[in-house]
Amino acid sequence: MAVAVLWVQRQRANWVRISLALGIVAALVTLAVPVRAVQVRLSPSNPQLGDTLSVIVQQDPTLSRTPTVKMGQKTYPTFVTSSGAFRALLPTSPLDQPGTVQIQVQGGSESKTLSVPLRSRSFPTQRIRLSGAAGAKATQHELDRVAAFKNLETPEKYWNGPFVKPNSGRISAGYGIRRYYNGVFAKDYYHRGVDYAGGMGSPVVAPAAGRVALVGRVSEGFRVHGNVVGIDHGQGVTSIMMHLSRIDVREGQLVKPGQRIGAVGSTGASTGPHLHWGLYVHGISVDPVPWRERGFE
Repeated sequence: MAVAVLWVQRQRANWVRISLALGIVAALVTLAVPVRAVQVRLSPSNPQLGDTLSVIVQQDPTLSRTPTVKMGQKTYPTFVTSSGAFRALLPTSPLDQPGTVQIQVQGGSESKTLSVPLRSRSFPTQRIRLSGAAGAKATQHELDRVAAFKNLETPEKYWNGPFVKPNSGRISAGYGIRRYYNGVFAKDYYHRGVDYAGGMGSPVVAPAAGRVALVGRVSEGFRVHGNVVGIDHGQGVTSIMMHLSRIDVREGQLVKPGQRIGAVGSTGASTGPHLHWGLYVHGISVDPVPWRERGFE
């Protein structure tokens, strides 16, 4: 019996020594592997021209500085998400060159470079003939107001989840279409939005929550946009609704998704009743379809 007890004690001592040795090895391995202070996730992973790129940056909580995200020569703002990560939205357009784009992310002293393949995309061509009021040039007042609206960078995020359809009509002209106007090809032009062929006077609703930041009327010199409503969704995302027959909101008003803001018309540079919905990210017109299909955090 005494021999058995002695054997058990020896085995227990051996296991203690082995456990201590394994603990030391594990600690050394942990010290040898550097802690990644910044993790980056990109969506969509295989983008095409016109897509909005969402860059999610998860960094060590001990880092006090906000991470920076840069694509090309431009640095884009980052905002804190509900999960505590940071998110930047990067717009692309049909005027960009397809191919590999470089996205640089800087968090603290750590930097990452993502090489992202931006796929080409085929856009149809239309021939449009404008005459009379539909062919009028924009006033400087109109251009200044619309430009200021599209470049809003409100820190607050109003939208939540996928955007809704702003009119029940069929889509008569999609995003990115190239056009000839009165026989002349518009070189740097692409259709900056989606047209809905809703009937005259049919409801136009807010595609997402936001603040009405632009109300313009033909009587105020909005010759091209016609009667127009611009909604600031926050964090550089804006919607513009053009050619309205009626406006039912005022500047500064907060609206909910699906809330009526006006009615379909044919004011401004329009050849017939329809709603033009343009979606902008940091002043660049992007394809609204992904925002309706899956949304962005």
